[in-house]
Amino acid sequence: MPEVNSPERLGGWTRFVTARPRLALLAALVITALAVFAGSGVADRMGSGGWEAPDAESTCTTKALEREFPASQPNLLLLVDSGSTSVDDPAVAAEAARLAERLAGEKDITGVGSYWQSKAPALRAEDGREALIAARIEGDDKAMGEVLDRIAPAYRGAHGPVEVSVGGPVAVRHEMQTIIQEDLLRAEMIALPVTLVLLVMVFGSAIAALLPLGVGIVAILGTNAVLRGITEFTDVSVFAQNLTTALGLGLAIDYALFIVRRFREELAAGADTRAAVGATLRTAGRTVLFSALTVAVSLAAMLVFPQYFLRSFAYAGIAVVLLAAAAALILLPAALMLLGPRVNSLDLRRLLRRGAGRTGGRVELSATAAAGSGSGWGRFAALVMRRAPVFAAVTTVGLVLLGLPFLGVKFGTADDRQLPATAESHVVQQHIRDGFPGSPGGGLAVLAEGAATPAQYAEYRSRIAGLPGVLRVDGPVTTGRFAYFSVLPDGESVGEESQQLVQDLRAEPAPFDTSVTGTAAVLVDSKHAIADRLPWAVGIIVVVTLLLVFLLTGSVLIPLQAVVLNALSLTAMFGAVVWVFQDGHLSGLLSFTSTGDIETTLPVLMFCVAFGLSMDYGVFLLSRIKEEYDRTGDHERSVTFGLRHTGGLITAAAVILAVVMVAIGTSRVANTKMLGLGIALAVLMDAMVVRSLLVPSVMKLMGKATWWAPARLRAFHRRFGLSEGTSVPLPAEEISKDAPERDKITSGA
Repeated sequence: MPEVNSPERLGGWTRFVTARPRLALLAALVITALAVFAGSGVADRMGSGGWEAPDAESTCTTKALEREFPASQPNLLLLVDSGSTSVDDPAVAAEAARLAERLAGEKDITGVGSYWQSKAPALRAEDGREALIAARIEGDDKAMGEVLDRIAPAYRGAHGPVEVSVGGPVAVRHEMQTIIQEDLLRAEMIALPVTLVLLVMVFGSAIAALLPLGVGIVAILGTNAVLRGITEFTDVSVFAQNLTTALGLGLAIDYALFIVRRFREELAAGADTRAAVGATLRTAGRTVLFSALTVAVSLAAMLVFPQYFLRSFAYAGIAVVLLAAAAALILLPAALMLLGPRVNSLDLRRLLRRGAGRTGGRVELSATAAAGSGSGWGRFAALVMRRAPVFAAVTTVGLVLLGLPFLGVKFGTADDRQLPATAESHVVQQHIRDGFPGSPGGGLAVLAEGAATPAQYAEYRSRIAGLPGVLRVDGPVTTGRFAYFSVLPDGESVGEESQQLVQDLRAEPAPFDTSVTGTAAVLVDSKHAIADRLPWAVGIIVVVTLLLVFLLTGSVLIPLQAVVLNALSLTAMFGAVVWVFQDGHLSGLLSFTSTGDIETTLPVLMFCVAFGLSMDYGVFLLSRIKEEYDRTGDHERSVTFGLRHTGGLITAAAVILAVVMVAIGTSRVANTKMLGLGIALAVLMDAMVVRSLLVPSVMKLMGKATWWAPARLRAFHRRFGLSEGTSVPLPAEEISKDAPERDKITSGA
């Protein structure tokens, strides 16, 4: 059999990576410094919206209304509180009129109106103690935020007999963006030191622990620079920065863990530094590459959706995954070349061990630590294999039961309730919801285009006023060939009745062209856009995953098993999302306000991210199983070997990634909290339940049929597939000779 670790077998890629390691690290340092400069200020260029479909009827109608009737689309609200006095008191009315006049004179402010000007009942609280001044700030998110920062301090607070608070969509988005940036910085301050401590616990060596952290930082800084460039061409959501931090640390640590552990294993087996790097890149390196491709494909599927909120996560996710893989496959091997056995230096656990000897100044690494496995995982694997039917059935039923709450999911739109209860814009909007008639912030607008007579307008207004769920119809307001009607729903602005009212308004015949917008209309269009594109996204993920896993394993059944089990691993996440965030359980403990629904795009985002991360761990496990199966041809031994060698590694990686996601989940914005905590749960369930219990039990039940493929596909795999390592199946007598020594190395016996 050829010498696996022979220098002559080092491929071109290994020679390229290891030829000039100092130069590679210097170039990385320069590029990272440039990325810091290029990515500075990226958050200020990001938007906080993006949930609406840009080509939907509601979006186009909103733009037309903004153009033709600016006053119809206010995005700034001043809540005027008169205390114990009525808002109709002359002194209150005079002060409110002065504030409205002053606001109308501000630069970039249009469409100023107020209760005291129009006497519209929707702008006056039912108790008569509060009323609204409405206006519109012109420009994009960044420009509107700058205007708000400039004018808000002058209006907020006490003005004679009234107290003024600032709200409206602009204030909600701006406050959300500010809070997200503050929370992200805090999450990084939490995640980095905790992650470093966990890495030290995993590796023992402080030097080895710092390597994955360095790869993660390079990936995050590089992705920020990429996103900064993308903002020059298209909108990017500020929420994408959370994914950048989470995946940048999580995946970089996963990949670096896998590579460093394999490198230390090769050193422990007696290889020199160059040979160990070569063997690591041929095995763990190729696995990392395939893993990165599967994660990137899962995230790229979000590009099929029109909402820039989802597309932003694809931009950030693809960039951070590829940069993490590049750093792990180029910079990390260069660092390992320079460190060699010193990668085991600064062993912080030596005080807890007895008899930790040193030879020639080099810390000796036990085979158990090198392999990242032990007899415990071996015994656990044997137990799962012996009771495979029980473990498979119980695990499957348990996961399905955990996912049942998702059957009652209700979809909605993101609003001010994503913010903390004490946030000013949330307080303003809550006052409007609780104290004003109807839903002033959630009304519908019907835009009419085309020539019409007053009688035709009146007749149309009468008909839509009679539709079920209509509280009141105002208008029409006309200009040229355009007119619009304001329709106030009777009930929740995005409830089922309001969504049905949107459908009824769109179906109502008229002597002119009509289109509908408003909060409920945006939700209806968003749900339609997602439902229309979701089969394409799922199809892309499934087809590419099947192909990549086939190229890795050469089996037809393993790719199908991977897709099904990965999907099953997400059930707990989706069930928990509905039970906690929609139904409001644990809302007090987790400090969020339940809206009674889930924002439409979030399940799609969480599916793509969590599925990709599940495939990440799946590839790690399958690669070691395939490596041993190619070497021995023994199916059950290979499954046990794979779990023994990757069980501890996958668990450690999952715990570290979960820590990062939980740190993200400490955000005060409910959607970010949901994203972080939901994916943390999915990652832990996948690593500790699916990879540890369900995969080995299912592979045991399938037996050697697991590796079946038609002759033509076997030929295709031999030509194009990934071979994990360079070994070929050995004769039975060689396996029996080699097994004891192999077990001694891999199990620490």
